[in-house]
Amino acid sequence: MKENCFHCGQRIEEEVIEFDEKEFCCQGCKTVYEILNVNDLKDYYDLNRNAGVRPDGKSNHQFDFLNTKEIFDKVVDFSDDGVSVVSFFVPVMHCTSCVWLLESLNTINPNIISSNVNFTQKTVQITYKDADLKLGDLARFITNLGYKPSINLKSLDKKKKSKIDRSLVSKLVIAGFCFGNIMLLSFPEYVEVFGNVKEQWLDQNKDYFRWTMFVLSLPVFFYSSTDYFVSAWQGLRNKYINIDVPIALGIIVIMFKSTYDIIFDISPGYFDTLAMLLFLMLTGKWFQQQTMQALAFDRDYKSFYPIAVAKLVDGHEEAILLSELKKGDRILIRNEEIIPADAILMKGEAMIDNSFVTGESRLISKKAGDKIFAGGKQSGHAIELEVISDVNQSYLTQLWNNDAFHKEESELNALTNKISHYFTLIILIITALSATYWYVVDSARILQVVTSILIIACPCALGLSSPFILGHMMRIFGNKKFYVKNTSTIERMEKITDIVFDKTGTITESEDTKVSYEGEELSEYDKRLVKALIRNSSHPLSRALHKKLNVSDDLNVNNYKEYIGKGQEGEVDGHIVKVGSRSFLNVIFNDLRLNQSQVYISIDNKVFGKFVYTNRYREGLNVLLNKLVNYKLHVLSGDNDSEKEYLEKIFPQGSILVFNQSPSDKLDYIKSLETEGKKVMMIGDGLNDAGALKQSSVGLSISEDINSFSPSCDGILDAKSFKHIPRFLNLSKSTMKFVKIAFLISFLYNIVGLSFAVSGYLQPVVAAILMPISSISVLIFATASTRIADKLTKWNLD
Repeated sequence: MKENCFHCGQRIEEEVIEFDEKEFCCQGCKTVYEILNVNDLKDYYDLNRNAGVRPDGKSNHQFDFLNTKEIFDKVVDFSDDGVSVVSFFVPVMHCTSCVWLLESLNTINPNIISSNVNFTQKTVQITYKDADLKLGDLARFITNLGYKPSINLKSLDKKKKSKIDRSLVSKLVIAGFCFGNIMLLSFPEYVEVFGNVKEQWLDQNKDYFRWTMFVLSLPVFFYSSTDYFVSAWQGLRNKYINIDVPIALGIIVIMFKSTYDIIFDISPGYFDTLAMLLFLMLTGKWFQQQTMQALAFDRDYKSFYPIAVAKLVDGHEEAILLSELKKGDRILIRNEEIIPADAILMKGEAMIDNSFVTGESRLISKKAGDKIFAGGKQSGHAIELEVISDVNQSYLTQLWNNDAFHKEESELNALTNKISHYFTLIILIITALSATYWYVVDSARILQVVTSILIIACPCALGLSSPFILGHMMRIFGNKKFYVKNTSTIERMEKITDIVFDKTGTITESEDTKVSYEGEELSEYDKRLVKALIRNSSHPLSRALHKKLNVSDDLNVNNYKEYIGKGQEGEVDGHIVKVGSRSFLNVIFNDLRLNQSQVYISIDNKVFGKFVYTNRYREGLNVLLNKLVNYKLHVLSGDNDSEKEYLEKIFPQGSILVFNQSPSDKLDYIKSLETEGKKVMMIGDGLNDAGALKQSSVGLSISEDINSFSPSCDGILDAKSFKHIPRFLNLSKSTMKFVKIAFLISFLYNIVGLSFAVSGYLQPVVAAILMPISSISVLIFATASTRIADKLTKWNLD
C-alpha cells in the first residue's frame, strides 16, 4: 500500500525517502522538513497535517533574470540603503499553515527582515537585505520551501490592473442555460395530459426526457457547483466545517437521489430543482460580488486622502491635493513630511527615514540626483523633488495599514467568525436529527427536509452585516472629507469616552492667524534669514510666519534641526539663527498674553524680539464643544498657558487643560487615561502628536494645507469638516445599532426558515430562492439604513 508524504501529503508514487522516522515523496520535501526543524518551526505541521507544498524541482537558475538591474527595478516596490521590499504572487498558498510559514521567513533566513501575507490576494510582501540576498536567490529560497512565486510580464507592470475573475459569470450562465432547458423537458411531468395519444407518446419517451435532463445537469454538477465543492473540501481538509459543507452536501444528495430515481424508474428526479438551486445561489453570489467591488472601487479611486503637498510653480509654492500630483511636477518636502511618490532629489540634502516602509528607523543621506522612494520621511531642512511616477494610492494605503500601526482586532469580526464556526456544525446536527425523525414518520420526505435545511440555513447574511454597513458608512465619511483607515476605526469610535485636542493647528486656524512683531527692528536681510530657516518646518506657527514675511527665502540653510514642541535652529548664509519658545532661546523675561502665542527670534545668539500670534479659533468651535457634553474633554498643548483663561471660558466645565507638553508628555498622558479604562480619541495635526495618535483608541489627524499623512493615525480629517466631529461620533453609534439590527434580522431569518424546513413545509426550490434573498435583504438594509442616517444628519447646520 502506497504511503503519503509527511510534508505535502501527496501519494508517494516512486521511491520512499525515510528520514527522522518519517516518509517523504522527494528530496525537496525532506529538505523543507529539515529546514523547519532546524529553525524550530515544527508547529507548521501542527496547524494542518500534510499542509506542505511540494517544492519545485526545476533548474536553480530559473530566477537569475531577476538580478538584472532593469528587471529588478520593475519588480521591487522599494529599494534603498541595502533594504528592498518586494511583493510576490504565490498561487499555491492555500491554508493557515502556508500563511504561518510565509510570515516566519525571517526566522529561517537572517537576511529577511519581515514578511506579510495577504491571503485573499495570495501575495506575500517581503522586506529583505539586498546586499546579502539577491532577488533571484530570494525567489529561489521560497520556491525551495514549496511556494514558487508567479512572475510574468504582467507582474512587471507597475500599473497592475486588477484581474477580473469571470469564472463566476460563466458558471452562472451555464447554470441558467441548463436550468431553462431542464424545466422545458420536465414540463410534461407536471401537467395533466389530455388524450390517450399524447399520454401514450409521453409515456413512451419519458426515459428520453429524463436522461436528457440528467445530461444537462452534469455541467451544473461538475462545473457550476465546483466553488462549493472546493471550498467544502478545503475546509474539511483543514479540519474546519465551513458554510459550504452543508451546501455541497445538499447538492450531492439531490444529484445522486435524482440519478437513482431515473435509473430505477421511481420518479423524474429533481434535476430541475438542482439547476434552479445553483442558478439562484450563484445569482446571489454574483450580486454580493458586484456590491463588494463597487465599495472597493469607491474606496480605492474616489476617496483620495485630503492631503495637500507643496507644488513649486515658477519658484512659488502652490498647495495641491495628492490626486492632482503628476509625473514631472516639482514639489517641496519639509521636515517630518512624507514623500508621496517616487522622485529625484533636485535641490538640498535629504535625510530620509524609511521606517514607515522597512520598519527600521534610521536616517539615510541623499544628494542631488538620487532617487527617493515614496513613503520615506524627510528629517532636516526642506528639499525639492521632481516626481518620476504618479501617486500610488494603494501603496500609501498599504503604508497606512502597516502591521506596526495596527490596534486591537475588531470585536465584531471576532464574534462573527466565532458564530459562523459553530453555526455550520449546529446545522449538520439539526439535519441529522431531522433525517432520523422523518425516516420514522415519513421516509419519502427525507430528501426534501434534508435538502431544505442544508440550503436555507446560511450565516452569509450574518457575515455580510458588519462589513457592508461599516463599509457604506466609510463611504459616507469619505464624502464628508473624513477618511478612516478601516472599519474597526468606526467600531472603536462608538466606545469613545474622552476626547483630547491638540491646540495649535487643531482647534486654531493656522491660515488666519494674525502675526505682529515686537522688539528690535529686523532688517530685510534679517527677515530673509528667518524666513529661510522656517521654510523647512511644517509647524502651523512656522507656516503662518513664513506666509507673513514678505521677503525671499532663497538663502542656503545648513545644519538645520527642529526640536519638536520647542523650536528650530540652523546656519543660514553663515549666521546661526534660532526660532522658538522662550525657554528654547533662554529668554529671561516673561510676558504672557491672553489668547496669544509668542515665538522668539535669535540671530548669532542675540535675541532680537518676538513674533506675537493672535490665534483665531476655528469657526463653530463653541458649538462643537457644546455638542460634546457627553464626553470628557482635554486640551494638550505644547505652548505656554497664556490662553488658559480664554480656553476655560469656551470649554465645558470639568474639561482638563494642560500646557507646556512635549510629544512624550502627550503620549504619557494618553497612556494614563487608558490605564484608567478610558477610551480616548486624540485629535492633532499629525506632526508633533504621532506617539499620542498611535497610542489612543482613535487617532485623528487634521489636514489643512500641509502634508499631514501619518501611518500613526486612524483617520485623516479635512480641516473644513472639523465642525462635523460630533456628527461623525453620532453616526458611529448609529452604525453599530444598524449592525446589531442586521444581526437580529439574520438570526430571525435562520430561525424561521429552519422551523419550516424541519417541519417539512419548505421545498428545496423555495429554500434556494430565500437563501440569496436573505443576503440581498441585508445589503438593502445596509444601504438604506446608512443613507437614511446620512440624510437625517444636518451637515449644514451648527
